[in-house]
Amino acid sequence: MATEIERKFLVIDDTWRAAVSKQSFYRQGYLASSDGTSVRVRVADGKAYLNIKSMTLGVSRYEFEYVIPLADAEDILEDLCLGPKIEKVRHFVNHAGHIWEVDVFEGDNAGLIVAEIELGSEDEVFEKPSWAGDEVSDDERYYNVCLVKHPYKEWQDRA
Repeated sequence: MATEIERKFLVIDDTWRAAVSKQSFYRQGYLASSDGTSVRVRVADGKAYLNIKSMTLGVSRYEFEYVIPLADAEDILEDLCLGPKIEKVRHFVNHAGHIWEVDVFEGDNAGLIVAEIELGSEDEVFEKPSWAGDEVSDDERYYNVCLVKHPYKEWQDRA
C-alpha cells in the first residue's frame, strides 16, 4: 500500500521565490469525498492523474495515483467534479537537501500560500526554511479537499 508522508506549513514571506527551480500550474477537482477517502482528478504539465487518498489527520496518509488520458480528465473536471476547482501554481524549491512544494492558490483560495515537504518517514529530520511559518499538517482546513467545500475566501480567521 502506498503511503504519503507530508508536512504542511504556512508561508510567511516571499524569500522562497529566489530558490524556485521550476513551477507548474495545477487544476484539480474532487469526484467524491467522505470521512475516510477522497477521489480527485488533477491536470498538470499536460498530464492527468486520478488520485485516491485517505483523509486521516496527520502527516501519514494512504495515497494511490494513476495516469489517465488528458481528454478524459478535462471532461471529468468540467462535468463531474464537486464544487469549485482547486487552481494553484506549484513552485518547487530546493532547501537543505529537500524539495519543498510551495502552492500559491488562485480563484476562491487566492491569498493562501502553503509549503509542503514529502518525507521518507514520520521522524525524518529536515531543516525548516525561514520562510516557513506555523505547521498546519493537522489542520484539515488546509487539505485541498476541504478547500473545495470551504474556500479560503470564506474564512473568518485567515492566517
